Amino acid sequence: MDLLPQASLFLGVIPALIIMYISLKGYEGYYKDKIMFLTFIAGIIMGFIAAFVQSFTISLSIIFIIVLSFFDQLFKTIVLNLRRFQTKSETPIYGLSLGLGFGSSFTPFMIIATAAISTNNIYILTFITIGSVGIILFHGATGAYIGFGVFQGKLTRFLITSILLQLPFNLLLGLMISYSNIDTLNIQIIFVCLVIVYGLLSFFYVIKKVLPLIIIQIERRKRSKKSKV
Repeated sequence: MDLLPQASLFLGVIPALIIMYISLKGYEGYYKDKIMFLTFIAGIIMGFIAAFVQSFTISLSIIFIIVLSFFDQLFKTIVLNLRRFQTKSETPIYGLSLGLGFGSSFTPFMIIATAAISTNNIYILTFITIGSVGIILFHGATGAYIGFGVFQGKLTRFLITSILLQLPFNLLLGLMISYSNIDTLNIQIIFVCLVIVYGLLSFFYVIKKVLPLIIIQIERRKRSKKSKV
């Protein structure tokens, strides 16, 4: 069991890479592999910092639910709002990579935080590990969403929306960890499922409704340039 926190880093990174590989089918040629790799690594680093800070405040407090929602999304915004990404059509894709890396860093911290209050129950830690997939999906979704806001030149609107979306998500995370010291597995399973469903819904919306707009707008720009010529 002592090796689990160290090994759990891979339990976060591997699902994130698989999700990214599946999500980017059909977008080949719209991004650069090097930048995808760098944004993913940057996300992991920033995620570790964010998760470390949050490990001191994991609860149902106002600080955890509200302030940290702003804190997490601001981290992604700092990178995606760099000059090289502004108004670029591929920025939402890099935002997806950044967000997935960011979310993957939370897996070891979630396991450590849960183990600290639930006597290292292997079943509970397994459910928490599964639930962390919801965290990866949610942060991947909001990373892409903020990236789309940067691309559209409407960063403030998309940032505020991402923060608001994280408020109920943080509440679910707080409940999932808080109830991990209860012997009844049914309650723990409920909150784990809610976290996964919330992450899935957020991710599905971005993949199906937001990212396809990139290709549409790129094609419009190409047609516009041809018509001018």
